[in-house]
Amino acid sequence: MESSQSKELMLGALAAIGAYVLWGVLPIYWKLIDGVTAEEVLAQRIIWSFIFMFIIVLITRNMPLLVCDIKQLVATPKKLFSIIAASFVITINWYIFIWAVGHGHVVQSSLGYYINPLISVLMGVIFLKERLSMWQIVSFIIALIGVLLMTIETGTFPWISLGLALSFGLYGLLKKTIHLRAMTGLTIETFIVAPIALIYLVFFNSHAGHSMMFVKPSLTLLLMGAGIVTAIPLLLFAVGANRISLTMVGFFQYIAPTLMLILGTLLYHEPFNRDNLVTFILIWASLILYAVSRTKWLVIIEDKILHKKQHSYTSKKCRSQ
Repeated sequence: MESSQSKELMLGALAAIGAYVLWGVLPIYWKLIDGVTAEEVLAQRIIWSFIFMFIIVLITRNMPLLVCDIKQLVATPKKLFSIIAASFVITINWYIFIWAVGHGHVVQSSLGYYINPLISVLMGVIFLKERLSMWQIVSFIIALIGVLLMTIETGTFPWISLGLALSFGLYGLLKKTIHLRAMTGLTIETFIVAPIALIYLVFFNSHAGHSMMFVKPSLTLLLMGAGIVTAIPLLLFAVGANRISLTMVGFFQYIAPTLMLILGTLLYHEPFNRDNLVTFILIWASLILYAVSRTKWLVIIEDKILHKKQHSYTSKKCRSQ
């Protein structure tokens, strides 16, 4: 029994690591699609993701499950609105990432995915009325200082980083209200936005004479493969998330932005000066503090501090009376 559980745990860990490694090296793939606009890459990615996912659903004989999920969404207007909103939000996230990689902003993209967990927690506080501990509040302040420093030193607002973090955080928040499986969820999401992508390719991109789909076979294959490189990490993540703890998933999620940071600085030679380093150090410190804030010993320290403050307040009140 224990051997079976350990095998499941190992499978889950390897699947999750595989997902985050693939997400981390994804900039290499988008860099290969040279000379294609971000808009066309996005449209092709949506269409081929839907086609690939639909084929996977057919092969795995999950069509009844897909139909069931669609009927459930149609019967629940709130969930239907959430899945439509999630589809457009993840489309925005994909576009920002593709555009950023194509324009030499892999490092700033990595910062966005470092910030993302903190943004997700903040959205939980705002929309789900979740409460933050004292240490978690401190971690947010440190992260905010890091973002402000980058804005001041570079003279430009880090919209790529925050755009990626906010869009993915909002996507996660919307998905929390739907509870769809990864396979059917991605199929439905891409199906919702696929008509818009198709309209763009047929009536705008091709008519303007800018379509690169059939310029050369290698580029055609790369654009078609965009659906595969989108779907495989999500399917691996689903396998992993169902077998390992959320704590382990949270630990693995920093693999992707770390790989992006390495690619941006070492492979693509993007600038990474002292100001960038200070920002990243503050973000890393914030993330470490947030992770540690969830441990029991730091909770005990926080309770002691709050108890001491309460005792001090009570003593002052008694003396004043």
